[in-house]
Amino acid sequence: MPSANSGVDEYEELAKKYEDFKMVLVVRNDLKMGKGKIAAQCSHATLGVYKHLLRRGPSILRRWEYCAQVKVVVKAETEADILALQSQARAVGLPTHITIDAGRTQIAPNSRTVMAIVGPAKLVDDVTGHLKLL
Repeated sequence: MPSANSGVDEYEELAKKYEDFKMVLVVRNDLKMGKGKIAAQCSHATLGVYKHLLRRGPSILRRWEYCAQVKVVVKAETEADILALQSQARAVGLPTHITIDAGRTQIAPNSRTVMAIVGPAKLVDDVTGHLKLL
């Protein structure tokens, strides 16, 4: 795997092969977070995957920005569900980021709250298309 400073775009082939890109934010429903907490955690997840792509996948980032930065928020019931979705996403080469909460307000420390997945809409839908909108 290339280092963060190698200049290698890990996702360049995906960006070349597909046209329509989007981000899906998967929120854990079992944590019963308030609306403000969900918004903050989604923001953290978005920034997390964005920063990763700045270094490791600028081609996907450019395609997603060109496609109007589409973001869809869905829900998963448990942490295990989010981890399984992350495995599926990684298996098809999609970048992900899971936000881990510090636990200072509503939920326990080190809780995985939201996962961001970004990439070709078809591949992202293959992983998350069965989930309900939040």
